[in-house]
Amino acid sequence: MNVNKNEKGQAIPAATIPLTAKDFEKIDNTAVYWLGNASIFINSHGKKIMIDPLLEGFDMNLLIEMPILPKDIPALDAVLITHDDNDHFSKPTCQDVKNVCKEYHAPQFVAGLLRDEGLNGIGHDIGETFSIGEMKIKLTPAEHNWKNDYPKYHWRDYKLEDYCGFWIETPDGKIWLPGDSRLLNEHLEMPQPDIILLDFADNSWHITFEGAVKLANTYPRADLICIHWGSVDAPNMNTFNGNPAELAAAVVNPERVYALAPGEKFILKGK
Repeated sequence: MNVNKNEKGQAIPAATIPLTAKDFEKIDNTAVYWLGNASIFINSHGKKIMIDPLLEGFDMNLLIEMPILPKDIPALDAVLITHDDNDHFSKPTCQDVKNVCKEYHAPQFVAGLLRDEGLNGIGHDIGETFSIGEMKIKLTPAEHNWKNDYPKYHWRDYKLEDYCGFWIETPDGKIWLPGDSRLLNEHLEMPQPDIILLDFADNSWHITFEGAVKLANTYPRADLICIHWGSVDAPNMNTFNGNPAELAAAVVNPERVYALAPGEKFILKGK
């Protein structure tokens, strides 16, 4: 596992691997890329989606180089957004891929925000399924309405249905992104996924480290791709500072924990 620490004690990934036009070509399998923080790119047999792409314009200093900039993305079939926090719903990124992206999918509230930006925001309810090519994508529940506790951000009452994860069934296996969320009972009652894109932040509005271990051990055959770590220069914020090596030391079958470099490709191996 290629995890280092910087001078501030933050776990950081290996150097960024840039994405090229070749990564967007039609392929005969499903490839998953971590793009940093919680951003994901999936190419499944030539159908291309990004989830929560944050590729520019963030309001905090970063520890990584972006694997690709919006201007260099040749085509996307869809962008998926889990919720409206700006490290997940990057308005600059969404705007700057609009000429190469066909549609944007999100919970109903977030889809409205996308439409406010002049984008093709398509809203879904929790539990609803839609398709991108052969990928069948279902919104899974999440609890992350932390803004209700802070007057600065509480300009509306945030509801559970304003947040989601995504369950993605591909021809090669099942990918699950639980999203930013406290651990819910529903999370422990899913079918066995092949990959979990795991936010393991030890934060009370995220899954917590203990919750991440419980989730991982509930699905002992799932490969665990660590996200929401090693990307933001915020050493005192536990939301950004999980250490994949510590996760690997705590879960069963630790060899399935992956600390990818930003832009590194992982081929889905259905089990």
